[in-house]
Amino acid sequence: MKLADLRPAPGSHKPERRVGRGHGSGRGKTAGRGTKGQKARTGGKINRAFSGGQTRLSKRLPFLRGLGNSNIPFRRDYAIVNIMDLELFEPGTQVTPDALVAAGLMTKAEGRGLVKILGGGEVDRALTVHAHKFSSSARAKIEAAGGTVEIIPTKVSEKTKRRKDEGKKTSAQRNSGV
Repeated sequence: MKLADLRPAPGSHKPERRVGRGHGSGRGKTAGRGTKGQKARTGGKINRAFSGGQTRLSKRLPFLRGLGNSNIPFRRDYAIVNIMDLELFEPGTQVTPDALVAAGLMTKAEGRGLVKILGGGEVDRALTVHAHKFSSSARAKIEAAGGTVEIIPTKVSEKTKRRKDEGKKTSAQRNSGV
């Protein structure tokens, strides 16, 4: 067997359609483009947004700059829980994001993210609440009921740390490589 003898498997490769090569090819004259009109002409491409002569949608919408608040790349979304929802737990319980998911106060996806406790409502039992953030009113109400507040530390990117520290260096330190 030689390299020149290699062929694709039978039926796996269809020959390319050759249009505009005369009547004998079966695709002569108009070459499968129909008769007349913009799409039959060379270079007769139509813009995707074209709406048949009606003003296109992109022109009808108001002109707004920017991407909007929801697309900020470094935004942090917190799952919100009010302290009145903590009434489900027994006194002395450790309230963690996993416990909140098990109690049905958050979805599993929210439990994997950041959690913030707000001070809506009242709490009458001593609980140890673990979350990433607390409002000042929630912290005061939990501690007034005899409970404790534990802040779960958030992960900070190494790049961000380095940039912050580098800003504190003097130009002489940066140039010397220290």
